Amino acid sequence: MGGGGKIQIPDWRQYKVEGIKELEQLQSLLAARGLKDPWIRNEVWRYHPDNFPGVGRAALKSVGRGFKWAFPAVVVTLLAQKFIFKKDDHGGH
Repeated sequence: MGGGGKIQIPDWRQYKVEGIKELEQLQSLLAARGLKDPWIRNEVWRYHPDNFPGVGRAALKSVGRGFKWAFPAVVVTLLAQKFIFKKDDHGGH
């Protein structure tokens, strides 16, 4: 299988809900209903831009995957429209 470096698993204690507006609002809404989400800290990483160093690369990779199939499909469609489904010169009458 593929190689690669050792994966660094961050310590869970570094993730704090305090200071993240969206999660603090969620906590207060839950508290108003008498509820508590003990796993909310698992969502903290999503709100730190430092944790997404390869977002641009991932987006390009994702677009590239679709583009390699979409471009030939567009070309085939355009050629089919031009040669098979020729437009009537009389406005469709």
